[in-house]
Amino acid sequence: MPSSTHTITAFFDETTFTASYVVEDRHQQTCAIIDSVLDFDPASGHTSTVNADKIIAFIKGKHLTLTYILETHVHADHFSAASYLKEQLGGKTVIGEHISQVQSTFSKLLNTDDSFAHDGSQFDLLVNESSILPFAQDSIRVLHTPGHTPACVSYLIGDAAFIGDTLFMPDYGTARCDFPGGDARALYQSIQKIFSLPDTTRLFLCHDYKAPNRHEYVWETSVAEQKSHNLHIHSGITEEEFCTMRQQKDATLNMPKLIWPSVQVNMRAGNMPPQESNGIGYLKIPINLP
Repeated sequence: MPSSTHTITAFFDETTFTASYVVEDRHQQTCAIIDSVLDFDPASGHTSTVNADKIIAFIKGKHLTLTYILETHVHADHFSAASYLKEQLGGKTVIGEHISQVQSTFSKLLNTDDSFAHDGSQFDLLVNESSILPFAQDSIRVLHTPGHTPACVSYLIGDAAFIGDTLFMPDYGTARCDFPGGDARALYQSIQKIFSLPDTTRLFLCHDYKAPNRHEYVWETSVAEQKSHNLHIHSGITEEEFCTMRQQKDATLNMPKLIWPSVQVNMRAGNMPPQESNGIGYLKIPINLP
């Protein structure tokens, strides 16, 4: 799919319902990866690289140079493959600067040891609303789009915006806001920021779950389509109406099955927790949190 001088290729993992992307500059043979997936079997505790290896094979097959490994946020439903991809292909890991808030919140809940830094230093680049990343002949603009988490960002590349979990397809709605640090009002304002982009801006989503009566996964939409048809937040929905709906809906949702292991890995830029004295690393699950 062309986007000015770019080609966007999606890789969909049906196990976690996650869309990852390779954005390729067609003239300078460089690329960026957005929201990668590392496979994880919670029953055995084993990881594998099936999804990441598909991306690696694609990039090597086209003789591309990887510039950035972009994260829209600390995912709560899948592991990031950022560390593995960097090891195999190079590139800089990138996330929003408010990762430090997520790290501080979850390090208290998980009682991480003193060696765990809360300053985002596990990532190569921390970005904010004013950040512009050079990317071949173009650039990557950053929007701070919190609400689902406080560290969520969206990446604008040409006429495409990669918006993480702020919005789903119009027939599915919007992201939940009940994780620690989430905020429905902040999400409403972030979506208005996305809605202020040109109507023709293509929006690429991090997930699709197939709404009722839809038989195919879809992960691309547009600003115009979302403003007209999103069942939670189309044009005319007030902030109060949205927040009331979002809070009531969130109260009915179960936590993602992988939230605790995923956050522990993803707030470390895709690295596993350190090994303990027996040479094995462990993922914690808090019991009976208040």
